Amino acid sequence: MTAKSVAAGNEGGSLATEQSRGATPLIEIDTVCKSFGPVEAVRDATFAVDQGEFVVLIGPSGCGKSTLLNMVSGLMAPTSGTIRYDADTIDRVNTRVGYMTQTETLLPWRTVADNISVPLEIRRTPRADRRAAIEQVIEMVGLTGFESHYPNQLSGGMRKRVQLARTLVYEPETLLMDEPFGSLDPMLKLLVQEELMRIWERSRKTVMYVTHDLGEAVSLADRVVVFTRRPARIAKVVPIDIPRPRDISALRTTPQFAALYEELWDTLRGEVVV
Repeated sequence: MTAKSVAAGNEGGSLATEQSRGATPLIEIDTVCKSFGPVEAVRDATFAVDQGEFVVLIGPSGCGKSTLLNMVSGLMAPTSGTIRYDADTIDRVNTRVGYMTQTETLLPWRTVADNISVPLEIRRTPRADRRAAIEQVIEMVGLTGFESHYPNQLSGGMRKRVQLARTLVYEPETLLMDEPFGSLDPMLKLLVQEELMRIWERSRKTVMYVTHDLGEAVSLADRVVVFTRRPARIAKVVPIDIPRPRDISALRTTPQFAALYEELWDTLRGEVVV
């Protein structure tokens, strides 16, 4: 599902406009503000995410994108406004989402399989069920044969796949992804993006994805929410009306990709502080 672009002067429009896209959204961010003492991080953010939709958030560094993910996950509360998940206000840790960050959080003393097992152990999943789930997700991310390897024996891209597998293994219905591949070199990032798209096409989980990479945003998203510099306000919402499934490598040479990239950059250009 897609929405029409929201004009920059409208700063995101109303929640009613977002809901007009169809059924009640899975995630609703309604006039949300967030401050840390005297620092205002987010101001009057209003948008919604449909179930099964892949929404990318872009904006200048430090503008509050990660703060929004933290609020959707229930790790912090808005200063004002409301965030709802499946029509319920989020007022505690949201256990229906999985959160993958840019920071590598693998435990160096654990093998691939044992790292992936962590969330299942926390949930006290029976050992036999853990083993079956781990085998399934290892195959899904293309790590079969590396179950007994340790993180220092893996490439950067493979470690990202382990982190993705650990996020997927307990089957959250929504993925929050905060620049998960930002540390990878461009060629490796492209390969991992293709892997993510292959997995997403099969599962169609709801995704909120933060990136600074405009090419990544166009390649992955159904819609891109563009934020201003801090305090983050919505400058524009851009639908990415490129048919799926997408060949990410080939897509980047097309006029449609170039036009969408230019539209995002034109919106962001005045927000970037140098």
